[in-house]
Amino acid sequence: MNAAPLRAAFRLLFWAAAIFAYVCAIAPRHVGVVAYDKGNHVLAFFALGCLAKLGWPRRQALWIALALAGFGGFIEISQSMPIFHRDPEWDDLFADCVGIAGGMALGSLLLMAYHRVVPRQAD
Repeated sequence: MNAAPLRAAFRLLFWAAAIFAYVCAIAPRHVGVVAYDKGNHVLAFFALGCLAKLGWPRRQALWIALALAGFGGFIEISQSMPIFHRDPEWDDLFADCVGIAGGMALGSLLLMAYHRVVPRQAD
């Protein structure tokens, strides 16, 4: 089975989720799924970490994690701009990193399960 279309779908979902997370993060009103702000950060970056691992399975996990942490830092820097009427909290970056680790762990487990069912092919 050719995994390329599946990877492409995960990549598309990743970029959609990243855009959604950024827009929610800079919106003047707090937008989130859960009432606890740090929970929203963990949830958003959990999803991003999982989708990134599934979309780019051959990339080293460290580079994916660093890129996502950099994105979290970019969000906090963006929130410091007066135009957005938001306050950056560096604790949020820690919550982002917790989500990244959990999401990437789940993504790795899903990849291992997938490769047990579908043997690897050179694609």
